[in-house]
Amino acid sequence: MLILGLILLLLGIFLHVSILYTIGIILLIVGAVFWILGAVGRPIGGRRYWY
Repeated sequence: MLILGLILLLLGIFLHVSILYTIGIILLIVGAVFWILGAVGRPIGGRRYWY
């Protein structure tokens, strides 16, 4: 999710499409939260690991 967010963020910046920029930021934030919760061992959505 972090990689997808970064790709959409960069596409939004270079193509000047604000919706891609916004979705990219949201995916980066959600991906970071999932990464932090997974790193501390907290299950997310009933799953302990997200691959």
